Amino acid sequence: MKVLVVGGTGLIGGDIALYLTSQGHSVTIMSRKPSTVPCLAALPYIQGDYVNDSFDDEQLSGFDGLVFAAAADIRVLPVDGSVTPTAFYRQVNDVAVPRFFAAARNAGVSRVVYIGTFYPQVAPERIGICPYVTSRHNTDAAVRALSSATFNVCSLNAPWVLGHIDGFDVPHIEALVAYAKGQLADLPVFAPPGGTNHISAHSISVATLAALKNGESGKAYLLGDENISWKHYLELWFAAAGNPQELQVREDEHPLLPSVIMFAGAGATVRYEAEASEQLGYPRQQIGALIKQVVAIYSV
Repeated sequence: MKVLVVGGTGLIGGDIALYLTSQGHSVTIMSRKPSTVPCLAALPYIQGDYVNDSFDDEQLSGFDGLVFAAAADIRVLPVDGSVTPTAFYRQVNDVAVPRFFAAARNAGVSRVVYIGTFYPQVAPERIGICPYVTSRHNTDAAVRALSSATFNVCSLNAPWVLGHIDGFDVPHIEALVAYAKGQLADLPVFAPPGGTNHISAHSISVATLAALKNGESGKAYLLGDENISWKHYLELWFAAAGNPQELQVREDEHPLLPSVIMFAGAGATVRYEAEASEQLGYPRQQIGALIKQVVAIYSV
């Protein structure tokens, strides 16, 4: 299969691109800037910005499949007050993503997987309240509405994602490892209330290939692996760092897990069993071992 991965320079998209390549598929990455990570930089690359429509429609032709892992989240939200969150997300998600999907359809792409987020499915009460959740809901619904007999579109809506690509440094993970090792003395050591479902980037990659091959057109698959409280999640990091702690749960704002990124609501606990794990056949129970692996890598 010849597949274009949009957002393939990111952690999730990059993992998907590398996994599809390892399974014998021909993968090309599209993003605004090429990756400096060696294993990703080695893949064929197309420069393009879906938000500003800065690509030639001919660049989308010839691909059997498309994986879209580039919709915007809080990390790229302008902080200068030049635009409201609602207006920003509407422009870069609600409008730009379906427009890109329509271009892919017109170019002859037949199968598409949209990598979305689980919040619209697990916290639907936040739709219309939280601009990010509202936007991702609108975008997911809009791209799946483009499904037809010749244009198979499904979405994989993922929870909290943990992963690693050699040479790809994630500042949040670097800080989390230092925190667990006791190297950030100025930061208070505790856990916020609540918790969420977690999944590995590798599990998403396996699910993506299954969805490209056999995904039901128009369907939103809720991905998930392990339901973990924030207390247990942080304690896994401390234990892996050789600094085991019994963490107190406090309502205070946590320096590494602030309420601004808790889109289900501060202190919320999100728990569910993902039926998609059986439908798409991705591996489970990945998080504990992955945390140990990541801590070891960041400790070198």
